[in-house]
Amino acid sequence: MPDRRIAAVALLQTRLGYEFQDPGLLERAMTHASVGDGTRKVRHNERLEFLGDRVLGLLAAETLIQGDDEAREGVMSMRLAHLVSGRTCAVVGRRLGIGEALRLAPGETRTGGRDKDTILGDACEALMAAIYLDGGLEAARHFFLTFWAEELASKDVQDSKDPKTRLQEWAQAKGLGLPSYDVVSRHGPDHAPKFTIEVRIETLAPQTAQGASRRDGEKAAALALLEREAGQ
Repeated sequence: MPDRRIAAVALLQTRLGYEFQDPGLLERAMTHASVGDGTRKVRHNERLEFLGDRVLGLLAAETLIQGDDEAREGVMSMRLAHLVSGRTCAVVGRRLGIGEALRLAPGETRTGGRDKDTILGDACEALMAAIYLDGGLEAARHFFLTFWAEELASKDVQDSKDPKTRLQEWAQAKGLGLPSYDVVSRHGPDHAPKFTIEVRIETLAPQTAQGASRRDGEKAAALALLEREAGQ
């Protein structure tokens, strides 16, 4: 392991406040699948990522349930989707300095892999699994509560996002298909048109709304459906 990576991995453990009993788990969590390209067989982090995603989901759901006795299921679903999203995991990964600790193929390094959201997010999930396997659920819970604290403290995640994004995240958290949008009608003069948009999600009744543009109509329809189904 190059000296620079040795220092980065040591610093990562210091930031975590956790010392691995099995350092090999941490090394595997920091090893991207690109390292195994070609004939060499390398234990990379994809299997850990699979487990870490499930552990993260459990801990996020547990924390949301315990944190607000009055929160509606729809609200919690949207907050859960935000907490476990790849983008949020990438933010946490940057917070920890995971990028410098990653083991990447030279080509992936040259193309900026150490700062790619997908790679950082996946490595963060793999790190969650490594901590869980090494230290148990309580160690994983401490990791989550410490490094997702900023996101957990925000009660207005859904308000900062485009309604279409919020609807998509809510639908995914519920295990539904992606929303689809259709123009039902367009009327009014060219300088002031009105678009009626219908949004559909499988198993749910469609919802229509109007806007001064197709995009505005889609946002309005998404927001109307969220208000109807999730109380948002």
